Amino acid sequence: MKTRIKICGLTREADVDAAIAAGADAIGFVFYPSSPRYLTPARAAELAQRIPPFVDTVGLFVNATPAEVLAACAAVPLNVLQFHGDEDAAYCRQFARPWLRAARVRPGLDLVEFARSFPDARGLLLDAFVEGYGGGGHVFDWTLIPPGLPGHLVLSGGLHADNVGEAIRRVRPVAVDVSSGVEAGKGIKDHEKIAAFVAAVRAADAAIGEV
Repeated sequence: MKTRIKICGLTREADVDAAIAAGADAIGFVFYPSSPRYLTPARAAELAQRIPPFVDTVGLFVNATPAEVLAACAAVPLNVLQFHGDEDAAYCRQFARPWLRAARVRPGLDLVEFARSFPDARGLLLDAFVEGYGGGGHVFDWTLIPPGLPGHLVLSGGLHADNVGEAIRRVRPVAVDVSSGVEAGKGIKDHEKIAAFVAAVRAADAAIGEV
């Protein structure tokens, strides 16, 4: 199975172009004002014009008001919404768009119960627990993921070209999500790192297919 790839936190035209050229399946825009990768809906709309058909546009939100989410949806052709705060299922489903719910993985978090709390999520995004929100470029302990966790798993948290292959072999997620692992600086993507990351994912897929 092909592991889908999301490049998140893009802020520049050249970075969007590089992600698409490398073969990314999804482009992520951050609508969380406290993030150094934050975009206004108007700026995200400009960047979204560069995204071709069949590449998903994903909007990331953290405890946003419904009005803020609706404003982003009105300005940007978002295919998927991604919620990283304390949102419950009723909140997430009110926008009538496919959505992902992020879990900040740490010892003591019952991931099975967490997944069951969001039965109509398109997928569960597993990220590292850090103070505040976002993975902060940290890898979490993948052994905390229980076998048979329900739903489609998207793996995030400290991924880069040198570890994403192992992550795919061990976790077998349907998708991987990277931001800081392909950056030269916060919000500034490194095009060579993007290409190397995509190549590492495809190499892992090929190796699994040969087993």
